[in-house]
Amino acid sequence: MTTDTLEAKPAESRPAAAAPTEGRRRRRGRRTEARGGWTLLAPYLILLLVAGIIPIGYALVTSLQRSPTPLQPQAGFGGFDSFITVFSDFRFLDSFLDIFKVMIVWLPIMLIGIVGLALLVHASRGRFGGIMRFIYYVPGALAGIANFVLWVYLLNPSQSPIGFLLQNGGFSTIKGVVSLDNLPFILAGMLFFQGIGTWIVIVNGGLNGIPEEIFEASSLDGANAWQVAWHVKLPMIRPWIGYAALMNLAYGFQLFLEPYLLDQVAGGSLPDQYTPTQLGFAFAFSNYNFPAAAAMSIILLVITLTIGLLIVFRSGLFGEEEK
Repeated sequence: MTTDTLEAKPAESRPAAAAPTEGRRRRRGRRTEARGGWTLLAPYLILLLVAGIIPIGYALVTSLQRSPTPLQPQAGFGGFDSFITVFSDFRFLDSFLDIFKVMIVWLPIMLIGIVGLALLVHASRGRFGGIMRFIYYVPGALAGIANFVLWVYLLNPSQSPIGFLLQNGGFSTIKGVVSLDNLPFILAGMLFFQGIGTWIVIVNGGLNGIPEEIFEASSLDGANAWQVAWHVKLPMIRPWIGYAALMNLAYGFQLFLEPYLLDQVAGGSLPDQYTPTQLGFAFAFSNYNFPAAAAMSIILLVITLTIGLLIVFRSGLFGEEEK
C-alpha cells in the first residue's frame, strides 16, 4: 500500500460524511420555502374561497332548485329546468348579441390603444414620458359614476363642448344620441377612456422590465426604433397583452352599470335586458325567478372561463413560470 493511497482514504470519506448534513440542509430549506409559499398564498386562498368558490357553489345549488309558482308554491329540486328556462327565453340570444357588438367595437380599439400608447410612453423617456403617463392615467382615475356623469355631459347636444358636431349629425337631445344603434359605440368610448390609463401603466411596467442590454444589442445590430418596438418589445410583452385582453373580456361580459344608467338618461327607450348580466338581474328582481338568475350566472361563468383559458394558453401568459 503506497503513501498516496493512505492519504486518499480521508479525502474519500469526507463527502460521504457530509452528505447527510447536506441532505438535511436541503430538506430544511425546501420546508422553509414551502411554509413561506403557503403563508403568502393563504390570504389569496381565503379570498378565493369566500368570494369565489362558495358563491359559485351556492349559485350552482340554487340553479338546480325549482322556483315557486302559483300552481307549485313549494320550492324543491328542479333539475335543469332553470337552465332550460334561461336558454328558451326570447331575450337570451339578444343579450349576448348586444354584448358581442360592444366587444367587437371596443376590444380591438382598447388593445391597440394600450399597446400603441404604452410603446410611445416607453420610447419617450425623461420628464416628457412621465407627463404623458400622468395624462393618460387621469381618465382611469375617475370612478365609474364620475366617468358616467362626464359622458352624460359630453353626449348632451345642448351642453357638450362637441355639441355642434352632434347637432350637425342631426341630434338635438341626449335621448336621440343615446339610441340603440349608437349604444355599442357610446359604451366602447366610455369603457376605453375609463380603462386605458390603468392598462398603459401596467403594460409600461412590463416594458420597463426588459433588460437594457437587449435594446443596446438591437441598436448595435442596426435596428431602428420601429424595428425594436415591433421585433423586440412587442413579443416580450405578449403576456401583458394577453392579461389585458383577458381582464377586459371578463369585464365586458359583466357590463351592467353603464347600459343601466344610460337607459335612465334615455328615458327608458333602451331595453332593460341589454346585457346578459341585466337579463340575470331581470330574472331575479323582475320575474322573481332566482334559480334562473343563478343559472344565468353559471352560464356566464362557463363562457368567460372557457374564453379566458383559451387566451391564457394562446398568449403564453404563464410561459415564464413554466420555464
